[in-house]
Amino acid sequence: MSVNEADGTGTEDAGWEVEPGDESGAAVVAAVGRQIRLWREAKGLSAVELGAAVGYGEDLVRKVERGARIPRPEFLDKVDKAVGAGGLISAMKSDVQEVRYPKQVRDLAKLESRAVEFCFYSNFNVHGLLQTEEFSRALLRTWRPAYGQQELDRYLAARVARRAVLEREPAAEFSFIQEEVSLRRPVGGKMVLRRQLERLLEVAELPHVEIQVMPTEQADHPATGGRIAILKFGDGTAVGRMDGDFGGRPVSDLKRLRILELRYGILRSMALTPGESRDFIEQRLGET
Repeated sequence: MSVNEADGTGTEDAGWEVEPGDESGAAVVAAVGRQIRLWREAKGLSAVELGAAVGYGEDLVRKVERGARIPRPEFLDKVDKAVGAGGLISAMKSDVQEVRYPKQVRDLAKLESRAVEFCFYSNFNVHGLLQTEEFSRALLRTWRPAYGQQELDRYLAARVARRAVLEREPAAEFSFIQEEVSLRRPVGGKMVLRRQLERLLEVAELPHVEIQVMPTEQADHPATGGRIAILKFGDGTAVGRMDGDFGGRPVSDLKRLRILELRYGILRSMALTPGESRDFIEQRLGET
């Protein structure tokens, strides 16, 4: 428990629970925990004494030491100072940084880091890579069962971190197709939506990004079954998925990829052009 210096109260903020089934992440956290315990014992401190020194309860210290909890960077810094590790424990922040995100997000980020071309069709919501932080937070709050605050913060941090792919050098090519309804639903309220629309206009100015709007009146396009995502890599391979097709699982064989690329190509031809889409978004901004 981290102690609030103002009133002496505490909050459960030492870190995040390790996600069930995340074997690789659990191995990293367990290794970090063992190092903390070895340094603590070498210093002659009990878990209670270390907790008091860094402002956390014994229970959370022991959870971190046995690899049941992912420590926050500030926790590692405080422990490093308390046991006199000379920066060796703080240096493990880079090892912990990735595993603090859910495994499915880490796996996706690895694919995105290799991709040279991205094609995304989104039907109900603004695509995650295009979302503002406040829009993402408001959207995550709508999910049921509801996330706890720590879990919500963890998913939000992961989503925000993924946006860095838009600024990568050398730049990849991005194509986004957004259903019109996703630009009308006031997730989080009108001001949140307004700032989200402003963000779309900013991203649309990037030379390697195209954003197209699919008008609601285009009722017969080939993606009424759900979202489409296609990632293409520098070696000529690709991976893609579509809601409700191929079991909703990612596919990489040429036959099914051609189906997804065919559908996406038709979507691009039926949507507003990038220029028309910017005009539409500016119009929505004026109406919001």
